[in-house]
Amino acid sequence: MSDQQTPSAPGAPGGANPATGPVVLNLQFTKDLSFEVPGAPDIFLNLREAPQIDIALDVQARRLQEGQETYEISLQIRADAKTAQQQTAFIAELVYCGIFTLNGVPAEMLEPVLLVECPRLLFPFARNILADVTRDGGFPPVLLAPIDFVQLWQSRRGATAAGAPVGNA
Repeated sequence: MSDQQTPSAPGAPGGANPATGPVVLNLQFTKDLSFEVPGAPDIFLNLREAPQIDIALDVQARRLQEGQETYEISLQIRADAKTAQQQTAFIAELVYCGIFTLNGVPAEMLEPVLLVECPRLLFPFARNILADVTRDGGFPPVLLAPIDFVQLWQSRRGATAAGAPVGNA
């Protein structure tokens, strides 16, 4: 007989229950989705190469109810695509949200958990939605590269320290 213990399945007796971890994702949803092709159908007839795409990304966090550790995290993505002639090919906007409960997260860790860890969990789903909507709209799918949410958070903190207004956490 072995002295080693095998880990239990999540939720099993003696195992870690993911519903009671420090960060619980209760719900995720598309809050807003917009896809526009202002030059259709002509844009499709004249498009010779893949459009140049500019991506803007922001993360917002807000407490849902005072006295509770439940937050809405919004991952906001905007993709503006232009042809070589600077004609707008499409505009895609997505606000993808999650409702998170934080259990026992120390106050000094609250901001990085809300603005780094929570968006990190939402990102793969938002990425897929954006790829699907652009592909279904008649263009090559927009495949977002992985986002460094630590760097995004740190640059946001730098902007706050410099006095620039940013989203609410």
